[in-house]
Amino acid sequence: MPIASILSHIGGTSLIALRRIVPKGCARLLIKLESENPTASMKDRMALAMIEAGERSGRLRPGSRVVEYTGGSTGVSLSLICAAKGYRLSIVTSDAFSAEKRHHMAALGAELTLIPSAGGGMDAALTRNMIEAARQITERTGAFWTDQLNNADQLPAYHTMADEILAQTEGRIDAFVQATGTAASLRGIAEGFRRRGSDVRIIAVEPKESPVLSGGKSGAHKIEGVGAGFVVPLWRPELVDEIIPVSTGDAIEMARRLARSEALFAGTSTGANLVAAIDIGKRIGPDATIVTVMCDSGMKYLSTALYGQAAKNRPVPGTSPRLDS
Repeated sequence: MPIASILSHIGGTSLIALRRIVPKGCARLLIKLESENPTASMKDRMALAMIEAGERSGRLRPGSRVVEYTGGSTGVSLSLICAAKGYRLSIVTSDAFSAEKRHHMAALGAELTLIPSAGGGMDAALTRNMIEAARQITERTGAFWTDQLNNADQLPAYHTMADEILAQTEGRIDAFVQATGTAASLRGIAEGFRRRGSDVRIIAVEPKESPVLSGGKSGAHKIEGVGAGFVVPLWRPELVDEIIPVSTGDAIEMARRLARSEALFAGTSTGANLVAAIDIGKRIGPDATIVTVMCDSGMKYLSTALYGQAAKNRPVPGTSPRLDS
């Protein structure tokens, strides 16, 4: 039977077991395929939750304008939802993020303001400049600002995701691993587990180049959607059992391995998740179960170093390919 709207297709994503990428002696690794959402991103969940909360409160009315600053995935998700609901959308983003995301937002009708980065990397200064630009647009237009770094209206979307994971694993889960940007997904899913009485071990992942949640210094990195460069307002350290820093290089290599080994085409945040999940999995052993997230699709990163450079490095037919260790 046809569904009423593309928005009805958000959530309810699959959970699958990883096999070839998992080393011997490692825990069982399961990955939640958030690439099955309409924009191929888990951000569809939170974007819909923020918009619907604005509607319920009366802050967002028919024909209104919405504003957000974004590394791209939240912006694409908001673009889809605003197009489906008839809202105008102003997005503040940067050249630090993939061209595919910018093109996708524009194709869905969003108006883009581009903030230049320092050398193409994500850092605290860029985040703050994007926030200030969004603030100015809001003041000038009177738009509804979703303000994802501060907006707790998105958390119920991740409580639902936790319910899905518990149902799919029948409650047999020892650890959950998730990369941290706004911290909403990690916090919301952790809260969802706790509300169900589950004592799942919660593992946060952040860029090794900018390990601010671990008490380190802010720095530039290229794991899109992760690591704002400062401790974000939605971060709740009491919910987290361990923080694992992962380098951009390791995240990229793991994402490429995931594509080759498991035929799962994902971005760098997913690569970071798997680096950390395998680290934990080797420590807690094969009798345990770990769940992590495929945050989005590699189709969003074809022009970036993640896959653009990988394509250049593919062996020419008739030559000997490099053998992975």
